[in-house]
Order: sequence, then structure tokens, then C-alpha cells
Amino acid sequence: MADDKDAVARVAELVDRAQLCMLTTMTVDGRHLARPMAVQETEFDGDLWFFAYADSAKVKQVMANPQVNVSFANTKDSEWTSISGTAEVVEDKHKAEQLWSAPLKAWFPDGVETPGLILLKVHADSAEYWSSPSSKVVKLLGAVRAAVTGDPDKFPGENEEVDLPTKEQP
Repeated sequence: MADDKDAVARVAELVDRAQLCMLTTMTVDGRHLARPMAVQETEFDGDLWFFAYADSAKVKQVMANPQVNVSFANTKDSEWTSISGTAEVVEDKHKAEQLWSAPLKAWFPDGVETPGLILLKVHADSAEYWSSPSSKVVKLLGAVRAAVTGDPDKFPGENEEVDLPTKEQP
């Protein structure tokens, strides 16, 4: 696993470029459940922020088992990122105001004044990412090379596991 600053910066770059995000929690009966979420547009510093309703299933699941996974996809550029971490429920109106963006009004019609609005904060522990050239020709040639040699590492692109540094909690 890589833990150098370049690898962490690469994860931040991939998170920033992602178009899709899925938050995976565990149900009380042990099943994994993923749902699309909107990551708040802040620079990734090891924490991810989401808005949610306090009485939602995902919040109940986080409170019962805070270990979560957040996956990101940027299909346009053939990039995928998976981040594992620990989630917590945060009730902080000031932070909600800092993170608020207009598109959230579709889910939270009264803005940060929406009754039951809370934040989910995910403290990232580790990440893994995959990226490959976006050119279909390069991918095809790489797939052929991997098939002919029997070596999947011949497929073009990069795959890295990254230990994310823990931050001091206030």
C-alpha cells in the first residue's frame, strides 16, 4: 500500500473529478447497501461530507455500524476510486451552511433550515483507485496484450492502494 503524499494527492484529484458517488453502509442484518449520494464540493482532505435526514435508513445504519465505503466513478476518463472509512453523524448548522450548494434544494427544500437535516462525515482510512487510458484503441490493445501474455498487469493504466493519513480530531 502506498502512503506517500503523491498517492494521497492522486486520490484527491480522482475524487474531485468523479461524476458519480455511492455510499455503502451495512444494514442491521449484515447486508451491504449502496445508494447514490452527492458529495459536497470541498477539497478532499481525508474527510467526505454528505447531507442526509436524521431519520433516514442510512443514518440509522451508520449509527449501528459506522464502517462505510464510498465509491466514485468518472466513466468519461475511465477512473474509479473506492474509499473506506468511519462515518459519524454531525449536527452543525454552521458547517452545513459552509457546505450548502443550490442543487441540494431538490432533496432539502428548506435549505439548511430543513427539519431533520444532518451531516454525515466520513473519515477516510484507505483508498484504492483504478484508472486506464480513455482511448478505446489503447484499452483494446492493452486487453489483447494481457490476454496473449496471460498477465493482467499488461493492461494499461494504474491501480494503487493508499493508506490515508489520520487527522487529529478536535
